[in-house]
Amino acid sequence: MKAKFDISAIWTKYFSSINVIIRASLGLGIVVLFIANYALNEPVTFFKRLELQAYDTRLRATMPQKIDPRIVIIDIDERSLKVEGRFPWGRDKVALLVKRLFDDYKLKVVGFDILFSEPDTSSGLKKLDALALTAFKSSTEFKEKLEELRPELDFDKRFAEEIKKHSVVLAFAATAERTGTDTLAIGALPKPTFSVGAFGNKPLWTRDILGFSGNLLVFQEAAAATGHILPSIDAEDGVLRRIPMFIKYGEGYYDSLSMAVFRTYLDNEPVRIKLREDENDGFAKLKSVQFRGDLTVPILEDGTVLVPFRGNSPMFRYISATDVLQGKLTPGELEGKIAFVGTSAQGLFDLRNTPVGEAYPGVETHANLVSGYLDNNIKQKPPFESGVKVFTLLLIGIALAIALVKMNPISSTLTVLIVAGLLVGFNMYWWYRDVVLPIAVPLLMIGLLYLLNMAYGFFIESRAKRQITGIFGTYVPKELVEEMAKNPASYSTHGESRDMTVLFSDVRNFTSISEGLTATELTAMMNAYLTDMTQTIQAQRGTIDKYIGDAIMAFWGAPVKDEKHAEHALLSALAMQKRIKEIGPDFIKRGWPRLEIGVGLNCGVMNVGDMGSTFRRAYTVMGDHVNLAARLEGLTKEYGVGILVSENIVNSVPNVVYRELDRVRVKGKLEPISIYEPVGIKGEVVEQVLDEIDRFRRALDRYKEQRWDDAERLLVVLSQADPQRKVYKVYLERVANLRMNPPGKNWDGVFTFTTK
Repeated sequence: MKAKFDISAIWTKYFSSINVIIRASLGLGIVVLFIANYALNEPVTFFKRLELQAYDTRLRATMPQKIDPRIVIIDIDERSLKVEGRFPWGRDKVALLVKRLFDDYKLKVVGFDILFSEPDTSSGLKKLDALALTAFKSSTEFKEKLEELRPELDFDKRFAEEIKKHSVVLAFAATAERTGTDTLAIGALPKPTFSVGAFGNKPLWTRDILGFSGNLLVFQEAAAATGHILPSIDAEDGVLRRIPMFIKYGEGYYDSLSMAVFRTYLDNEPVRIKLREDENDGFAKLKSVQFRGDLTVPILEDGTVLVPFRGNSPMFRYISATDVLQGKLTPGELEGKIAFVGTSAQGLFDLRNTPVGEAYPGVETHANLVSGYLDNNIKQKPPFESGVKVFTLLLIGIALAIALVKMNPISSTLTVLIVAGLLVGFNMYWWYRDVVLPIAVPLLMIGLLYLLNMAYGFFIESRAKRQITGIFGTYVPKELVEEMAKNPASYSTHGESRDMTVLFSDVRNFTSISEGLTATELTAMMNAYLTDMTQTIQAQRGTIDKYIGDAIMAFWGAPVKDEKHAEHALLSALAMQKRIKEIGPDFIKRGWPRLEIGVGLNCGVMNVGDMGSTFRRAYTVMGDHVNLAARLEGLTKEYGVGILVSENIVNSVPNVVYRELDRVRVKGKLEPISIYEPVGIKGEVVEQVLDEIDRFRRALDRYKEQRWDDAERLLVVLSQADPQRKVYKVYLERVANLRMNPPGKNWDGVFTFTTK
């Protein structure tokens, strides 16, 4: 037995394989592009921003949202300014603030997020010194009194002496800008934490500054420590997420304010630095800062530390500075705590754009860092981060790029959701262990691979649908094709019997018309005519069966069932007659003749399906009712009417006014049928036309009763009123012939046609 050669199956399998290869190749191309992005020295900004936003999302979702009781903010707020006077205050008042914080309330460390870079002249001491040299230079008493008061009036010295007694940490601001040709250098800097040569021949990979704004030397020498308040703003979106742990100026490296406060809190514990061991680019890169026990502050590769925001502000207790100055707190209330002195007063407020707020107090940034140091929960990025990125993309990307092409939409969706869920779970596992791994870019890649496969499948199916529409839409209305596409299993091309309506139309005198036109003109005219007629038919859900030269065959009720097939077909026939008149003037302008058409309609049970030979097949209708419709179209010429319908149509569509024309026996049928001309929708036909139809009905009755004179009299009146109506002349000729040749008593009034 010969093996069956199924060329259709081979064809389908071949193109299926091609589609699989194309889809897999496109998917792998996406994976390569994502890996190439990581390989760039400067990754695409969009991807970087996406990862930053993913970091913010995880941070906000996992913040403790609890106030840290170990740290307080001494706030120079609006109430403090109202009670104590405008800022800056005299250094005597600031000295009193420090004294109360330590002596009365037992704080352990105070960090000032405020600069003291200019001398305080509010006491008037400078003016008194000038008077001692001028107006009172000869007054020994004045000079003695001045020296007696000097300790009280030298506010800067008083402040310096007070901070020297306690663990007070000052701040200095840094800048990367120059002032003219010189660097900005205001005030004094502390002794650097490390000198430039502390790391051998390699400079430390960190932020270099060109200038600073520090504190007066007298304060700097008295302070327990000093740290910088330079933020590290992400250029992609202008958000503060990190702080440089150390910055470089001149020949030294300097602590951040938070680190200086934390070290002071740990009784000035020395800094122990751990460097990355796998760097070979000429720089020493920090890995972490080690403290007593297991306290470790991990440092990012660029020398910054991630701020462990606890939640939306405030996450620390705010105490109004005036309450401290006025002694309103309970003695010892702040014992052992850390305080940052900052300001929330209008015009003085230091605001930052952070992941947890666009107007976040800058002083809380330092407080959050110290809180993170204490909890040992500063997040880090592992040294193998680049390897994790590439491995994740390769492992997930290649697997999905190959697997998804063989899956259906439901399986693809479930697979992608599971893979994405596992990735998120793995990422969050490490997040809770303070390790930040990339997540946004891998998720984006997964999403793009999924969309690629869904879109590819969708467009391939859409293309197939467009091809079907392109084929069937030429004779089936587009909306019917779409309706069939929703449930293709409900439709079949197998032959079946259905109650349907069929229409035939034909152009009058087409032979003589075609002889008067060139081939190009005839083609253009017929294309325009057939397009208009097809649109009219399809507007009523009709299916074009075929074009036979100038003739059109259409049917209703298949392939989509239509309970109102007869009504839709009749409305279509009326619309065709209306449309042929509307396009007449346009045809004349183009040099074409005005067209007239005849339309025949019949409904009944017909055979419909895919019919033809082994060489060519078509979806069409056959049967006696189809043949009758074709005969009716031919009879329109005999009666001079545009549309002829059978009594089946009349019975099926009662909301139309009809003119009964005759009872005939068409060629090929023995049974006589009544034929009608549809005039219009009931209620829309004018009274004059209804009267004319009624008079013709009476004439037809006289004709069937062989009352030739009465019939002739009525027909003459009708013909004189409407000379163009051919049917009156047809019956006048018949009456004349039948009067000369009486048909006999058994005559049934049926006229038999012997031609098609």
